[in-house]
Amino acid sequence: MNVRLHIERLVLDGVPVAQADRARLLSVVESELGRLLATRGLPDAAAAGWATPAVDGGSIAPTPNATKFGRDVARAVYRGLGGEPDER
Repeated sequence: MNVRLHIERLVLDGVPVAQADRARLLSVVESELGRLLATRGLPDAAAAGWATPAVDGGSIAPTPNATKFGRDVARAVYRGLGGEPDER
């Protein structure tokens, strides 16, 4: 099965992300979300051509580490799609 996920904008309310960290953060989010979809599958709620204007991933604590924060953001997005990510 092929999955195509398009995220037009990633909005992190109240989280200051330095310009120098943005590309790394987005890369990590993309990579981790891809890993979750590949290993955990597409959540049932999103499997039937689902589209939504927004996904609420809940609250996560920002960290200065772009890699860790990017993984946390991806897991929050995955949860918002209806999935239960592993917490590795």
